[in-house]
Amino acid sequence: MSLTLKQDIIRKIEAEKAKVSNVYQIKSKTVKFTEQLFLTLFDKETDVTTGMDELELQFKVLADLVCFKEEDPCREIWTDFMKKLPDILQKLNKDACFIKENDPAANSIDEVYLAYPGFYAIAIYRLSHALLEFGLPIVPRLMSECAHTSTGTDINPGAKIGNPFFIDHATGVVIGETCEIEDCVKIYQGVTLGALLVDKTLKHQKRHPTIKSHVTIYANATILGGETVIGEGSTIGGNVWLTKSVPSNSFVTHKSMVKINQNKNHE
Repeated sequence: MSLTLKQDIIRKIEAEKAKVSNVYQIKSKTVKFTEQLFLTLFDKETDVTTGMDELELQFKVLADLVCFKEEDPCREIWTDFMKKLPDILQKLNKDACFIKENDPAANSIDEVYLAYPGFYAIAIYRLSHALLEFGLPIVPRLMSECAHTSTGTDINPGAKIGNPFFIDHATGVVIGETCEIEDCVKIYQGVTLGALLVDKTLKHQKRHPTIKSHVTIYANATILGGETVIGEGSTIGGNVWLTKSVPSNSFVTHKSMVKINQNKNHE
């Protein structure tokens, strides 16, 4: 390749690159911060004082990368976030107990903490949701992507989720930004709590369903729409498609037809 051609290619790349302001290290630093959060909150061998000091340093580096308001630096969010951690941890312990109590395959609470992708996704959600409430840009969404990448569960940090909460198997679960889930809800793999319509003009409207307390939603059910409410105590069967509300204590199932063509010549 000639030097002139190489320089021309570089100029074109630089021109396109200048159109965005990404600092890609934000992503890797968010992953590191999320891992440190888990170690500090859940690992017996990690000293809490040391862990919190390390978290503060990592957070301030992140905040300086994502915040652009000199008069209101979001590194100051750290103190308020830190105050919330005991309450978040208490909720997560309640989530873990709820999982153990409801899943016959769970042999111990340690197994839930270490091996359950649903618990990991819930934990990342609760931590990222708290940061989102304080207005920290980008980082909460990147934290949710840590869970999405490792578990296949996509919970937008803007969702409102009660306590306790149980996601079994976890893979393929999608919970949208304006979804509201009350206490003691159980959902299974492949469940989508989504919007009826994807349209930018709906950004500030409630687009995702409300799930009342003590609801169970089985695998691959899809529930859509901001006005859709699943009444308390209801059970939604597998593969159900819902765009309308159902009253309390409903039992909703999907009726399928299985047709088997037999070869009469085959005895």
